[in-house]
Amino acid sequence: MPLPYAPGDDLIFQLESAFALLRVLAVEEREEGTVWHIMAYEDFFPDIESAEAALQRPESLSVRAPHLALTDHALSKTPAARLGNRPVAEHELTAYRRWKAQGGAVADRSVLLLLGLR
Repeated sequence: MPLPYAPGDDLIFQLESAFALLRVLAVEEREEGTVWHIMAYEDFFPDIESAEAALQRPESLSVRAPHLALTDHALSKTPAARLGNRPVAEHELTAYRRWKAQGGAVADRSVLLLLGLR
């Protein structure tokens, strides 16, 4: 079943004792499958409500990884839920565009492993 996310979606996932945020920057359909372009935030939250409140001021969030390119399989390894959607800003696409211009690789490892979280 395809993942139900779209560019601009803010996603939340749970670690052992905290929640963290991801953002869908772009989605590419390729012959070999879907490639998800994700931004990961540095901030951790004690509950979903705190994360939702932080998204009301996205400029206050710190970015841990400005761009991760993931296979459908890799993104599905990190159970996440959609909190909402807001337009993707031009500055959020800088690392994605650099990756694209360099012909970057696509990871098939979970977001948690790529970020060094377990």
